[in-house]
Amino acid sequence: MIEKALTGNRSYFGWLALLALVAANGVYFYGQQLTYGLGITGMSRDISWGVYIAQFTFMVGVAASAVMLVLPYYIHNYKAFGKIVVLGEFLAVAAVSMCMMFIMVDMGKPMRFLNVMLYPSPHSILFWDATVLNVYLFLNLLCGWVALESEKKGTPPPKWLKPFIYLSIPWAFSIHTVTAFLYAGLPGRHLWLTAIMAPRFLASAFAAGPALLILLALLLRRVAKFDAGDEAIQKLATIVTYGVIANFFFIGLEFFTAYYSGIPSHQHNLDYLFFVLEGHGNLVPFLWTSVVLGFAGMGGLLWPGLRKNERILGLICGAIFISLWIDKGIGLVIGGFIPNPLEEITEYYITWPEFSITLGIWAIGAMILTLLYKIALSVKKAQ
Repeated sequence: MIEKALTGNRSYFGWLALLALVAANGVYFYGQQLTYGLGITGMSRDISWGVYIAQFTFMVGVAASAVMLVLPYYIHNYKAFGKIVVLGEFLAVAAVSMCMMFIMVDMGKPMRFLNVMLYPSPHSILFWDATVLNVYLFLNLLCGWVALESEKKGTPPPKWLKPFIYLSIPWAFSIHTVTAFLYAGLPGRHLWLTAIMAPRFLASAFAAGPALLILLALLLRRVAKFDAGDEAIQKLATIVTYGVIANFFFIGLEFFTAYYSGIPSHQHNLDYLFFVLEGHGNLVPFLWTSVVLGFAGMGGLLWPGLRKNERILGLICGAIFISLWIDKGIGLVIGGFIPNPLEEITEYYITWPEFSITLGIWAIGAMILTLLYKIALSVKKAQ
């Protein structure tokens, strides 16, 4: 089936060429980072995780969202997801691939990433996170590819595949839970020191991932003439609605705990993100943009007339995706470092090389997703 990715029209190859150009720019600056070190990034002694780990954290959620298709389709026999369940699994493959690349560039040298697996340390949460991500990548690639191969042959998936499908369901929850433990296990960072970090991660994942899948389904309907079905899209919109409501509920709990308790160390991170802390607040406009977009999107989803309008639904899902990307891909990680345990404030500013490398990884992820979707759609259209 791989040969299907090598055929297409001019727009298809033009899109791949654009992604390749952006990726090449990222590779160039990654070479600069390998030469000069992480000093060319905006990270410092006080902020040791920057945009790389922030994007990794967000993309883990996008990857975990595949379970929102796999579980209803295979466990509850919800046939409306039949056309797009493979697309969800392939989205997870692209997202996990990006996660691994973000971890690699954050570690500075590729060998350090390999050392995590070559010299495992069971006491390290990062080791367990890398392990569950690799297994989840394998499960989604295996299940998606074999199911697509069976669809091409016009036969049901082989029985030996079912255990892997069932295993991928709890594994999807595990990848985000273990990632949440990376943060919740650090006692010196009060923004992350919360027992609901894992549920909060899962809620945002089950909103952002399906929102992106709706956007992709609407895009494929226009550019590839592939119709995922209105029922499937509306059911995904319902999942996004519950996810975004739960996400804002958990954020509200964090505000109540911090401000009602009156403990300054719990308040300072939120002050910096949403208000101004000692004259510092370069992330305040971003976080309030996230709040406005998130509530606007949630309101649109709760209004049936808007949710059922295809164009408006695309805008709603775009707003929610951007809102959660700002909250989780910028605010949560970077805001957790400000102020530091000594109550000193060091702000973080992304550098051009860091931005270029990040954009390059997004381009590589989009390229992986494009190739996988081209294969999947070619098989489905041939049926």
